[in-house]
Amino acid sequence: MTDTNKMTINLAVFGRTQSGKSSAGNTLLGSADFYSSFSPGSVTEDCHLGRSCHLHSFMRRGGQEVTLQIQVLDTPGYPHSKLSMRHVKQEVKKALAHHFGQEGLHLALLVQRADVPFFGQEAPNPVQLIQELLGDSWKNYTAVLFTHAEKIEEAGISEDEYLHEASDTLLTLLNSVQRRYAFLYEKGNLCNEQRFQVLERIMEFIKENHYQVLSFT
Repeated sequence: MTDTNKMTINLAVFGRTQSGKSSAGNTLLGSADFYSSFSPGSVTEDCHLGRSCHLHSFMRRGGQEVTLQIQVLDTPGYPHSKLSMRHVKQEVKKALAHHFGQEGLHLALLVQRADVPFFGQEAPNPVQLIQELLGDSWKNYTAVLFTHAEKIEEAGISEDEYLHEASDTLLTLLNSVQRRYAFLYEKGNLCNEQRFQVLERIMEFIKENHYQVLSFT
């Protein structure tokens, strides 16, 4: 298989402490690269890059089957329970330049718990971090990933109903990123199915961007 039949997709996950960033990153990678656990404080203190195995024949492009590899940059929660905002910004900025400086970033995923309301003074903090790191083009390279979506399902609420009842703060954000969002469910044996469903959704967003990347050189 020639190099033209291979594609590497670069993603970075952002969000508040205990939003499920590391767990979501592991789902996307299909592995356990990132440490994830329940804690009353922030768990992730450093940026880490994970790489998936090659996904053969995951998609077609130009009439040919493409082998896909996913790279995910896990970042500390923002705001952080132990690190200053300035430190988190510096670390993430340095990691983006180091890992994606030449290849570029396809998509930033703002991880938000579906079972935690998104409003109030602290809600925009992770959004502000993405804005500062990605610059004026952040809206074109950001999507919202709702974790713990099984909680809204258990409550008998559909995704459409959930978004219909969402706060103005969340709806404004979703409109800003051109309604790019995905729901991630934790369903035990269906994790692999969930992974491919979310990856397919992410690839739709990247395709809409004509596979363009945000450079950090």
